[in-house]
Amino acid sequence: MVCWALRRAAQVRVHLARKASGVCRGPEHQASGARPAAPEPATRGALGALGGTVELLGKSYPQDGYSNLSRKVLSRVGRNLHNRPHHPLWLIKERVKQHFYAQYVGRSGTPLFSVYDDLSPVVTTWQNFDSLLVPADHPSRKKGDSYYLNATHMLRAHTSAHQWDLLRTGLDAFLVVGDVYRRDQIDAQHHPVFHQLEAVRLFSRHQLFAGVKDGENLQLFEQSSRSAHKQETHTLEATKLVEFDLKQTLTRLMTHLFGDGLDIRWVDCYFPFTHPSFEMEINFHGEWLEILGCGVMEQRLVNSAGAEDQIGWAFGLGLERLAMVLYDIPDIRLFWSEDERFLKQFCVQDINQKVKFQPLSKYPAVINDISFWLPRENYTENDFYDLVRTIGGDLVEKVDLIDKFEHPKPLYLQLDFAFVKYKQQHTY
Repeated sequence: MVCWALRRAAQVRVHLARKASGVCRGPEHQASGARPAAPEPATRGALGALGGTVELLGKSYPQDGYSNLSRKVLSRVGRNLHNRPHHPLWLIKERVKQHFYAQYVGRSGTPLFSVYDDLSPVVTTWQNFDSLLVPADHPSRKKGDSYYLNATHMLRAHTSAHQWDLLRTGLDAFLVVGDVYRRDQIDAQHHPVFHQLEAVRLFSRHQLFAGVKDGENLQLFEQSSRSAHKQETHTLEATKLVEFDLKQTLTRLMTHLFGDGLDIRWVDCYFPFTHPSFEMEINFHGEWLEILGCGVMEQRLVNSAGAEDQIGWAFGLGLERLAMVLYDIPDIRLFWSEDERFLKQFCVQDINQKVKFQPLSKYPAVINDISFWLPRENYTENDFYDLVRTIGGDLVEKVDLIDKFEHPKPLYLQLDFAFVKYKQQHTY
């Protein structure tokens, strides 16, 4: 759509102005020891062409008015960085798995939590939204926020998209790890593809109240009113016990990852699929950092998956977020690097070994300004960010909107345009 806007701008003789500062560096300044980029997964079809098809992971999907995938994003599908041995994201995943396997054991001596880390990132819109009770008017459903193959299929925006299906099979304790896709801004903390780890645990009445004084007289469910502290179908006793188990589980996990003496605080928040809901923040080097979101699962979701006699909790965390804090990695783009100088820093014999990332380059950034006209409607900033990522790739470190001008009158063929100006920062 941005390409259309640029073509239209050329037709109406609006000139594209660009000025660059800094010195471009040739091949002699490329990183030594760098390997060629991994081959891109095969995708066929003219992206965005109505009536066309796109082939992804061995399946074909017809395109329609919802299709908004860029080839840059599609090239990330199937990379599965979380399953690549000794990658920093793999290290985080393995540390979490190790903790859950050691701390939570079933009656037969086997791990209580099963792990799913190879589920397809292509899901239906029902799986990604409706199964999780996401309202029809929720912003995350917009084309400007999510990546759609077509009106019925998309790249998952969170690993929660698999909750309902796994619960439906009868599972009551599991971890899901995978790549997720969201249209987002360009800076050191955001990337359209990142990785999440999801956990769910359900409790029966006997499991939850075992060991509680007079627990045989307590119930999981009641019919009352919803409040800030509980759902309308949950008893307050059941809600508080589930909440306590959730927070205790997460506190133990963060202590395992960061060490003893960690300051933790809980912030009330909102998610469509949990209530009450919380964000966990930790005090790391004197700064409060949001680490994950969690809460008591909405009983409507649990019931619809066939577990009407159980109550449970869920949490989801970003692997990149944890890795950037634990390993002092300053830029999210580095996780996609094929440079041996980056990758070999994480080739450790013990996954719990402390690692501090060592910078690869000392070259200063190169700043470019770009200005252009755009239609007033049917445009979001994420359209431009996708275009920048497609053309500039991971060389583009940050894009900022620094000025905006809206013409007071319609221009050219009754189309309204807005003038925006961005700053691109490149690091070589």
